[in-house]
Amino acid sequence: MTNQNLTWTIEALRQGHPKAFEALYAQYYRALCAFSAQYIPLAEAEEVVQDTMLWLWEHRDLLDEALSVKTLLFTIVKNKSLNLVTHEEIRRRVHQEIEEKYREKFNDPDLYTQQEIFALYRQALGKLSEEVRKAFEMNRSQHLTHKEIAERLGVSPQTINYRIGQALRLLRRELKDFLPFALLMLSL
Repeated sequence: MTNQNLTWTIEALRQGHPKAFEALYAQYYRALCAFSAQYIPLAEAEEVVQDTMLWLWEHRDLLDEALSVKTLLFTIVKNKSLNLVTHEEIRRRVHQEIEEKYREKFNDPDLYTQQEIFALYRQALGKLSEEVRKAFEMNRSQHLTHKEIAERLGVSPQTINYRIGQALRLLRRELKDFLPFALLMLSL
């Protein structure tokens, strides 16, 4: 894509032309995925790139023609990828701290059993709409990416991202009192 075409594409994108977005998406998607995959697994990298492209579309009115979209996209993807790496390290450390802190309590017969926590989890899942629950379970149980789920359900990856976010918010709210135990039991 030449600079003149790129400038036109940025202006067209700012005006909300889907073809301009498709051109940028086609131009950068594979390279961004490969770049992100240097830091995180490819499936997660694809989700990071999809989220970044969604962000670009939603914030297209903020783009400046003098701005390098390529630099912007690669910077966002790098930061999101590194955030995932950091988040995973923090999550691992928290799991370890919870396990050490509650190790003795897990031997206490008064503590919730694994079946009770899973029953509460299932009950919380039952409060989700069918579409939200299905997307969440496909992601968590079948380990499908947002893109794979979207293709199977015939919706956009952004819709799947929204549905999974809704599920996580409800589960956090419903299981907040049991979260440290549920996290540890689910990871064992």
